[in-house]
Order: sequence, then C-alpha cells, then structure tokens
Amino acid sequence: MITDFNEIQKNLLDAVSADQLMAHTAEISKEIRLSGSAEELRAFEYAKNVLDNFGAETKLTFQDGFISLPVSAELKVGSTSLPCITHSMSVTTGTQGLQGDLVYIKSLRSTLEAAGKIVLTDGIATPGAVEILEKAGSLAAIFINGSITHEMTVSRVWGNPTPETKKEFPKIPVLSITENEGSILLDQLEHSMEPVKVWLKTIVDTGWRKIPTLIADFKGITEPEKFILFSGHIDSWHYGAMDNGSANATMLEVARVLSEYEIPLRRTLRLAFWSGHSHGRYSGSTYYNDMHWEDLHENCLLHVYADSLGGKGAVILGESNCMVETKDYGGSFVKALTGEDFIGKRFGRGGDQSFWGTGVPALFMGMSEQPLSDDVASETLVRLFGGIKSGGFGWWWHTTEDTLDKLDPINLRRDCQIYVSVIHDACTRKVLPLNHAAGAREIGEALENYQIIAGDRLDLTLAIERAALLEGLGVRLNATIRNKNWSDSSAKIFNDSMLAISHELIPLNYVSGDKFDQDLAMNQPILPLLKDVSLLALTEKGSGQELEWQTFLKRRLNKVEYSLLKACRIAQGLI
Repeated sequence: MITDFNEIQKNLLDAVSADQLMAHTAEISKEIRLSGSAEELRAFEYAKNVLDNFGAETKLTFQDGFISLPVSAELKVGSTSLPCITHSMSVTTGTQGLQGDLVYIKSLRSTLEAAGKIVLTDGIATPGAVEILEKAGSLAAIFINGSITHEMTVSRVWGNPTPETKKEFPKIPVLSITENEGSILLDQLEHSMEPVKVWLKTIVDTGWRKIPTLIADFKGITEPEKFILFSGHIDSWHYGAMDNGSANATMLEVARVLSEYEIPLRRTLRLAFWSGHSHGRYSGSTYYNDMHWEDLHENCLLHVYADSLGGKGAVILGESNCMVETKDYGGSFVKALTGEDFIGKRFGRGGDQSFWGTGVPALFMGMSEQPLSDDVASETLVRLFGGIKSGGFGWWWHTTEDTLDKLDPINLRRDCQIYVSVIHDACTRKVLPLNHAAGAREIGEALENYQIIAGDRLDLTLAIERAALLEGLGVRLNATIRNKNWSDSSAKIFNDSMLAISHELIPLNYVSGDKFDQDLAMNQPILPLLKDVSLLALTEKGSGQELEWQTFLKRRLNKVEYSLLKACRIAQGLI
C-alpha cells in the first residue's frame, strides 16, 4: 500500500497525456466494433501496431466464439408501429413474428399473470429478469428502458456454450423500448376494454464465428514467468467511445509511459484485449482461460481490468470493483491520487471476470462512475452491481450515444493515472500485499450467517473455526509484508505461497461449480458453494428431502473445510 507517490511514480503520473488518450480513443471508436467483424479487427490491429512500436512482444490470434448480433426488431399494437430493439442471445421469431396478449407487470416478484402473455415491464433487459419471465411461461418480454434503449446480452451462459450450458440460452424473444413507447402501451392497457394484442418480430444472428485476441507482453527481469494481467475488451455496442475505447486507450497509454521511461519490471506485464465481451458473454476471455488455465493458476499474480473510463461527470472513484484481498492495495492508489476514500464493492458476475476458478486475485472493473440518479439505467445498474454513491457509467452506456463527446479528457487522464500507478507498482514491488485476513473474515462471516440459517440441520463449526484461525494468521502475514526486508529469493517464495492461499480462498468465495468450468452469468453470494442452505432450511424436519439436502451440503461443506485447512497450513508455513 502507498500513502504518497515517490519520485518515479510522480514522473509516470505527469507523463500521462490526455491528448494521447483521446487520440487513441478517437482512432479505436471511429467504427462500430461487433465481435468478429472486420471493423473490430482493424481496432485490434491498431492496438497491436501501437504496442509493437513500444517494444512489446505481441501475438494476435483467432479462435471460435459463439457470438450473437442483434439485427432488427419490430413491434406493433394494432396498426401502430413502435420503435424497439432486440438483444444479443434473444430468440429469433423469424419473419412471421409472434402475436399475443400484452400484460404489464411492474415488479417481477409476482408473475402470476405472465403465463401465455407478452410481458411489458420496467428496467433494462437482464438475464435474471428474462429467466424469471421464461419460468413464468411468458411468450416474450418487452422492457421499458427509460429515455433511450440500452443494448444488452440476455443470456445466462458464460462464454462459449457446452452441451450442458446451452440449455440455459434464452427461450423467448426479448425487446426493449423507450419510456415514450412504453407510455403508449400502458395507455392502451389502461383504456382498452378488450385484451391488448401486440405483434413483434426479432431477428438475431447467432452462431460460431472467428474472433481475435491480442496479447502483448513487456517482459520482467527478475521473474519473467510471473505476470500481471491487465485486460479489457475491444468489441463495442455502437461506437463505444467510453465502452470500451477509453479503456483500450488507457491500456495503450500505460504501456507507452512504462516503455518510454524504460522502467525495469520485476515481473511481466501482460496486456490482453478481448473480443466477444458484448456479443458473446465474455467468450474471448473465457477461451483464453480455458487454453491457459495452468499458466494463469501458476504464474498470474493479479488481474487488473479496465472498462468504461473517463466519462463526463464520472466523479465517484471510491466504489470500483475489487476483492477484499485487493481492496486496501488498489484503494490506496485511488486515495493517494484523488483524496477519495476507497470503499470498493464486491465483484458481480460480469466484466470478463473469467479467471476466478484459477484463484487469481482481481482488482478494478470500471474506475469512475456517475453519482446516483433516478433514471432507469442508474437504478438498474445499482441493483446489478451494488454501490452506495455510484450510479453507473452514464445514461449513454450501451447506447447509440456512446460517442467521443461523452468523455472528459481530464477525467480520462485521472483514471489512467490510477491505472499506471497500480500497474507500475504491481510489476515492480517485491511482495504484493494481498490481504488474506480480509478474505478469511469475509468467508467466516458468510459461514456464520449460513449457520444461523441452517440451525441444527448442518454443523458449520469446524469451518467457522478454521476461517477464524486463517484470519489471525492473515493479520500476522500482513505485518510480515510491512516489516520484512526482502531478498529476491525470499520475496518469490513468499509471493508463491500467498498466491497458493488465493488459490484456496478465491474459488471458495466466488465459484459455485468446478473451478475448471464457468458458473452462469448470474451474481453469486459470498461462499456460493453453500448458498442452498436456504433450501435446506425450508424442508420438513425428518423428511427425506431434508436428508437429501443435508447429504448434498455436507459434501460441499467438506470442500470448504478442507480448502480452509490447506490455506491455514500454507499460512502457518510462512509464519
């Protein structure tokens, strides 16, 4: 952690150029970058050429990605046509379209009226909302977004599908309209004596296509096999100047500053530019995880992500995503540069966070956000990603209006300065200050809450005790990080062991299924392995159903207990 910047860091901060950032953003966002398109490839090639000139070892590869591109949508009530959009991974109706009775359901907590109907509801189209309406038997879903429609991917499948996960693709057509069209439909529902019939048509181009990945390495000197992964996606909704041209520009500017100052790196900086983020539910980063799982597991010390930076009015910097293990570390740079206290927020299931199964610590997603507002996009983002003061990336997020004029060069430079300081420090400091005491505490608190829910049906005592032990050991490790004078060899041994603890705690904290697989694109509670304790609590005592859930959860609890035991042993070995 830092409290102030040293002379080298100040020079790097001063070197960050707003003009250069805006020039890169303008070049990358001059075309619409659909995943797998020629326009997207030109942006990849631009980034590669820039990085080649900086002396990076670059590699542009292509792989198969399951990509879904919305083509067109139509919506009619009577003879009136209403503007609308459809979404990535929505069902295609075909040219014949679909007709049905319309029903308005304001809150999806109650969907009794949805069966056999086309449902009109408020908010941005999300996989969770679509799943609720599918299960309720809806024919189709129409979302009222607000003043402008927002592009979304409505699939729950993370990355390329498997024979099992493809069953989770949406099964109904999904549309979005603005509040203007919504008011027309609501007025019809309010004043019509007969059922209001609507007709809709969706055309979505979904299938396998080749998508690119760009990897650029700046090799470390002391331990070149170890690396810091700094990643972001290039594909875009519309011109995507903020999302994600500004972040791509930031990655290029970080590379320029470090290379021009000829900063000797202890470990390798690996920049990764993904496709398939917007139109393939993170198929690019997931494919990279599948192909390089062991290298990520063994050698990646930290994953830093960049998305939607430098927006006009983006003044909230203290709530970027992080893990509790990385919160103090990343937050110290935000505090030192801006003076804003960093409270962070837990990662949601999004933003190319495809590497949790490898146990790699993660830091940041977007950096700066808008203050809270009462528009629909802000309200939905708060529900999706949490936040106290922050209200998302701006009304233009995922819309046709995400153009260069929505960026503030001063804000973009500020965000880039935070990234350059974090990346420089992570690549050069001897020991990364991962806070495993905080990770153990978060898991321990979740275990205590699960114990309250389970009552006497499941005994979590041993897991709770081990989490408490690990927290105490983590406190001692934090003191060791602060006080020890490290040789290169002792630092490497310590980092490897700290990473080994991450390999136990992060999958426990974030992964519900197998760590070599990918969970669905749905937010998870802390310690998701035990989330079904709530279902155990609903069973009748002494019933066969109770015994089934006890068997299932005891096996999962065994995994929790043993992972905590292994983490404790590693920590004890370090101390």
